[in-house]
Amino acid sequence: MRVFTDRVVLVTGGGAGIGRAAALQFAAQGARVIVTGRRPEPLRALATEHPNVTFTVADAGNADDAARTVQEAVDRCGRLDVLVNNAGAGALLPLARAAAKDVVGIFATNVFGPSQLAATALPHLAEAGGSIVNVSSTFGHKAAAGLSHYAASKAALEHLTRCWALELAPAGVRVNAVAAGPTETDFLLERMGLSEAEAEAVKMDERERIPLRRRGAPDEVAQWIVLLASPAAAWITGQVLAVDGGLSIA
Repeated sequence: MRVFTDRVVLVTGGGAGIGRAAALQFAAQGARVIVTGRRPEPLRALATEHPNVTFTVADAGNADDAARTVQEAVDRCGRLDVLVNNAGAGALLPLARAAAKDVVGIFATNVFGPSQLAATALPHLAEAGGSIVNVSSTFGHKAAAGLSHYAASKAALEHLTRCWALELAPAGVRVNAVAAGPTETDFLLERMGLSEAEAEAVKMDERERIPLRRRGAPDEVAQWIVLLASPAAAWITGQVLAVDGGLSIA
């Protein structure tokens, strides 16, 4: 079903993983999709996979880029119906070595960026009766040693989701979040900065702790992002949906 025909979707961090999968699923359902990221190569490769996907090189944690990104989407497509705040930053950062620049970097991408994008996109989303889907993490509501600042940033994003849902409901804008569990992406290598051996050790530990005994696939998370943005979820707002194989309740 092409339920997003004539709709415009902006996905941050769309060059890989969950964001990439969501972009392709939105496009398959008829949406015109603009993806953002800091590296042009994966964005350009993604845009060749579906004619409905285009891209803008932008840093989701940069306030100036936020305004430019939204304006480019509207200039290019004439409207904006869905904002997916998917771009994320993280680090294994024990408190004893948590430098200010590292903490600021995590919050810039995971909290400040989504806030700036949502604020800039709001007039267009309100005009379209659109929605925002934020991408959180199991660790936005589950404690983990060494992840305190990443987890706190995602906890903030989840509470922003609930607060924005109340604030924007009178404008007809829905706001929800998907809290993704460990997923088969390059997040551990590229965002957490682990070596391949360290990343594999983390993956093995996660598989043991996840009740369904496996890590998720990007498509499995992406389909819930798409569903929450779709007309099927027209009476759902302010919700944080855990898609994590049961990890959040383990």
